[in-house]
Amino acid sequence: MTGNRIADFSLLATSGLDFALSRQAGKALVLYFYPKDSTPGCTTEAQEFRDLHPQFVAAGAEVFGISRDSIKSHENFKAKQALPFELLSDPDEIACQQFDVIKLKKLYGKEVRGIERSTFVIDAAGTLRHEWRGVKVPGHAAEVLEFVKSL
Repeated sequence: MTGNRIADFSLLATSGLDFALSRQAGKALVLYFYPKDSTPGCTTEAQEFRDLHPQFVAAGAEVFGISRDSIKSHENFKAKQALPFELLSDPDEIACQQFDVIKLKKLYGKEVRGIERSTFVIDAAGTLRHEWRGVKVPGHAAEVLEFVKSL
C-alpha cells in the first residue's frame, strides 16, 4: 500500500464531526487503529499520542484514532483521557477493511476477529507514506512523530 493514494472514506467522529479523508487534503495525517476504548494497551497508546500531540501539530500533522467502538464509547474515552484529537467510529469496518487491519486473533483460547494495532501516515497529497502493523505500544507514538518530522 505504501506509495499509493488512499481512496476517500467517511466516518463519524467525536465532537459531533463527520470525518472525510477528502476534506483533510493539504495536511499530513496519522491514522492509528486500535482494538478497544479504555483497555490497558489502547489507553497507553492514546496517552502517548496525547502527550506528543503538540509536536505532531507543530510538524503539520493531524492525529486520528480509529476503532469499531461507538461514538458514545469514544466520547467517554476521549473525555476521560483528555485527548486533544478526534476518534473515528468504524462499526461497519469501512476504514478497517480499506487498510486491512481486521485479523483473526486469539482471545482466551478462541479465535475472534479484531483490529490489529496499526498506524498509517498519509502525506498532504493523500499518499500513504508509511505503515506500522502489529504495533507494540511503548514508544510507538514517538517513532511515528520522528517519521512525520521527516516528511
